[in-house]
Amino acid sequence: MDELVELPGMLSMPLTVGVVELPFSITELVLEFALPLAAIAVLLWVVSRITKRVVRASRLTEAMQATTARWARRIYQLLWLFSIFLLASRLLGAEMARWIVLAFRALNQPFISSGGTSISVMTLLLVVPVFYAAGWISRVTRQSLEQGITRHLNLDPARAFSLLTVTRFSVMVLTVVIGLSIIGINLSSLAVLFGVLGIGLGFGLQDVVANSFAGLIIVLTRPIKEGDRILVGNIEGTVQQIKFIHTVVNTVVNETLIIPNSEITGNAMHNYSYDDISILLCNTVQVSYNSDLDHVGEVLMEVGRRSPYVVPGEEPRYRVVSFDDSGITVRLCTWIRDARERIPASSWNNLEIWRAFRKNGIEIPFPQVDLHVRSGNVVAADGTSASAVRNSRLSTEQTGATGATTTPPSDESAPPVD
Repeated sequence: MDELVELPGMLSMPLTVGVVELPFSITELVLEFALPLAAIAVLLWVVSRITKRVVRASRLTEAMQATTARWARRIYQLLWLFSIFLLASRLLGAEMARWIVLAFRALNQPFISSGGTSISVMTLLLVVPVFYAAGWISRVTRQSLEQGITRHLNLDPARAFSLLTVTRFSVMVLTVVIGLSIIGINLSSLAVLFGVLGIGLGFGLQDVVANSFAGLIIVLTRPIKEGDRILVGNIEGTVQQIKFIHTVVNTVVNETLIIPNSEITGNAMHNYSYDDISILLCNTVQVSYNSDLDHVGEVLMEVGRRSPYVVPGEEPRYRVVSFDDSGITVRLCTWIRDARERIPASSWNNLEIWRAFRKNGIEIPFPQVDLHVRSGNVVAADGTSASAVRNSRLSTEQTGATGATTTPPSDESAPPVD
């Protein structure tokens, strides 16, 4: 009972953290900070849901809707942070400035010192915006340089991609080095520490290091570039992004695959659009032996000319491939504009070939085998002819029926047995 009586007094006493006495109690923390902050959070959540519904119901384009939602989310985040600051100011009162100074002193207290470099909690917190700024500056630099290259320089896509990627990584590294120097981290004094850590991490991060160097090789040697249609193993798709560690590939069934860069550089790879995005597409079909091959060729050539995927000015090619068991194999080859359209172009050609053959009475044979049976004397494995075996069976049957031996007539028509 005494504890229950003392509980209100304990809740109204100022909080103490270690040897530091805070200027508010548990009751004030809950009533003046936690509950108002929770109410603001619920209010912002309700407003954000209403905003999403209004934006979706509007007649804006999808791009405008995405932009509006993104800016609304940023505004709500800023309001949330501003609410935290106001409630903290109200809770701390006139001692707000003093507590801010104390917090900065605690955060700036170094816990690692190496040479002329001191690392504190504030230093680690400032590393985050440094890397964020490095990524943003490198991305803006690449976009600006890409517009300039597209407008003024006549570079092929592979060279432009390599130049833009190398420039982006260079700007990122330079920004990180400058940013770390500004916040007080001397990289030269940490070289020994990084070397010791690198030995330990090297054994656990061998794959990461291998993929990183493989990514650098891809950028410099350009075996693939963004937009290429590739085949790695049994995986076919379009390269969406080439990153430092991995490559993002979108398959023909709209699946996103993350392929390590070492898999691309260490294995055989089929690039359909290495130098030229146009490829030669071949469709193979069989026709009956009764078909006129010249007429078949005219029909196939007409199908190739009507294809919406062909390169303008390129004539299709007709070839007689082989004479097979079921029919004659012929092939139609057409140049298509984009290797990424290989599957729909092949399907279109096959469908139109079937329609044209049906219209012109050209038969596509079924798999078939002709069996020719020739009548004659068959010799057994022991050298006895089939007629001798038949006469022997007749003799046995007659003997069993009459009890006497009957000599079967000789088969003069049967050929001699060797």
